[in-house]
Amino acid sequence: MATLFIADLHLQTEEPAITAGFLRFLQGEARKADALYILGDLFEAWIGDDDPNPLHRDVAAAIHSLVKAGVPCYFLHGNRDFLIGKGFARESGMTLLPEEKVLDLYGRRVLIMHGDTLCTDDTGYLAFRAKVHTPWIQTLFLALPLFIRKRIAAKMRADSKAANSSKSMTIMDVNPQAVVNVMEKHAVQWLIHGHTHRPDVHALSANGMPAHRVVLGAWHREGSMVKVTPDAVELIAFLF
Repeated sequence: MATLFIADLHLQTEEPAITAGFLRFLQGEARKADALYILGDLFEAWIGDDDPNPLHRDVAAAIHSLVKAGVPCYFLHGNRDFLIGKGFARESGMTLLPEEKVLDLYGRRVLIMHGDTLCTDDTGYLAFRAKVHTPWIQTLFLALPLFIRKRIAAKMRADSKAANSSKSMTIMDVNPQAVVNVMEKHAVQWLIHGHTHRPDVHALSANGMPAHRVVLGAWHREGSMVKVTPDAVELIAFLF
């Protein structure tokens, strides 16, 4: 019995090795799981479910194969792929989740989220996030021709890289009090998230009790997953 969590693969055609590793993961380790949860940023960018990129079709088919094999797959949005919609969810067989979700895993209450909303010291990013999550802005963007959306997305990625290059690592990490606040809000002692690309298991206190925050790593030179079983919560790095 095991439930698996991954995040921050940032799949793109320019990184075929990561895609190949993910497809092997879906055919291997994931097939043994009770469920697979993807905690955002599966893709480097997402400009609409109507994008005919062959990479998206291959990934959707591979996830659908996993689901048909009896392993449910759940997805919550990241800051890179927050526009993934019901169309891709149907194609891949994934179930879309809200940005904060509490799970009961083998007797543990576990909160899962992407993690970007915990970076409350990065006020510039949070202002940008609020803007692009405005429903009418998303509707307007998705109504644009595909080639215009591609240009806008490319410029946004370039602007994001430029902005992040001038920010301190502390600002781009989670705020400790924001972590405690969200864990106490949901009355949990376990939190699993991604986004910061800083894999680790942090001990803290929430609700007056010992608690743990588990941070998934990004898939660059190796894979990263959290494996939850009745006996343990493990952060595992592996070659893909």
